[in-house]
Formats: sequence, C-alpha cells, structure tokens
Amino acid sequence: MLFPKKVKHRKWFTMRTHPVKEANHVETRGIDLAFGSFGLKAMKYARITSNQIEAARKVMSRYASKSGKVWIRIFPDHPFTQKPAEVKMGKGKGDPVGFIAEVKPGRILFEIDGVEPTVAQEALRKAGTKLPVKSRVVGR
Repeated sequence: MLFPKKVKHRKWFTMRTHPVKEANHVETRGIDLAFGSFGLKAMKYARITSNQIEAARKVMSRYASKSGKVWIRIFPDHPFTQKPAEVKMGKGKGDPVGFIAEVKPGRILFEIDGVEPTVAQEALRKAGTKLPVKSRVVGR
C-alpha cells in the first residue's frame, strides 16, 4: 500500500468541503495523458484510500500481464483519523487510520501502455470498479 515516508503533522484538519459543492471544482493539474496510451479519468469528487488504489493496481497489472506497463497518477498523502467503535462524543480527535488521495473531477488516476487497446480498456474498466469514484476510460 502507498503511504508517505514522513508527514509534517500526524493529524490534519478535516476537509470541510461538501462533496456536492466540491464536484463543481474541476482539477487543473493531471488532466492529460502523460505516460501511457490509455487512462482512467475521474468524473466526480472522491476520497480514495491507499487500499483502494492498491486493489485497482493489482487487478490492472494482473489483467495486463507482463507486457503491459501501469502508471499510478495519484498518491495518498492525506492522513485520516477514526475514533474506535462505541466511544462517546468528545474526548479529542481519533487516531490516524490510513491515508487518502483527494480526487477532483477530470483527474487521470491510472495509465496503461504496451498492450492491445481492447485489453487496456478492459483492465481500466476493471480497475474503475474497485474505486469509489465514477470514472471513464480515455485514450490518446
């Protein structure tokens, strides 16, 4: 799983953006294919955990076999916290649980190259089913 080697602060502020309002803000960076011939583009706002990124990467690399090359264009660098089950309100913030990547509409999540177009599209479609964001396959 992906996570940063070191973070300046263990617990970050909770992002107070409303997902519906955030959907209007489109991404300005990472919106074009840079490495591969096909890519998976996010169509909505989402917070993607490192486990979900790893699951999508595994299914892509497994389907693309040895000839295909996969690039991950997002990195989970935002720590998120969670309080244990059945704990009363108050008493401070919860403990860090994992890391997320904040994804806005238009962001390229994964890229693939070195395989047939039909194989690439199917691999990206399968990877999209592992993610909590609506996405589509784009090509050059």
